[in-house]
Amino acid sequence: MAKLIVGLGNPGSNYLQTRHNAGFIAIDVLLEKYGFQKKTEDFKAEIYFSNIKGEKVLFVKPQTFMNLSGEAVISIMNYYKIEVKDFIVLYDDKDLELSKVRFRDNGSAGGHNGIKNIISHLKTENFNRLKIGIGAPGQYKIVDWVLSKMSSEEIDLIKEKIIKIASFVEDFILDENLKKIMNKFN
Repeated sequence: MAKLIVGLGNPGSNYLQTRHNAGFIAIDVLLEKYGFQKKTEDFKAEIYFSNIKGEKVLFVKPQTFMNLSGEAVISIMNYYKIEVKDFIVLYDDKDLELSKVRFRDNGSAGGHNGIKNIISHLKTENFNRLKIGIGAPGQYKIVDWVLSKMSSEEIDLIKEKIIKIASFVEDFILDENLKKIMNKFN
């Protein structure tokens, strides 16, 4: 059995520092902490294979562009026989202030197209998530806001928060119940 940790974002250097790529940024921080033994590009995704506390963990960055994230997620889950309870998705949330994080074990897409696509492929809203605050769009249209570049200070705030809560990965591996993680970190 394996655990699947997916960070959402858009592929390509022109999207690297955008708010929509907060999930990719989080995966990079977790890979720095936990390392990986092997990397492949398969199932329309970059997959990093790690072993943490004796458990196989797949850190994934879908390469499908945000709106089709579910294609990569469902393919990987089917191939590696990963159950929904063993999956968590990390993604940007415009309704949380910058670098604030919130774990949830279900909910609607809340207007997030990547999550909407994952819900449609998994056929459920009941899956684990870590929302990463990117701040409210203010006068911007949402699409312009999420695709706008963050300053290096903003990126550092997100990285620092992920470093601070990175032990959630070990908690997730040891216990299938996200409620404990929610109580610890929310």
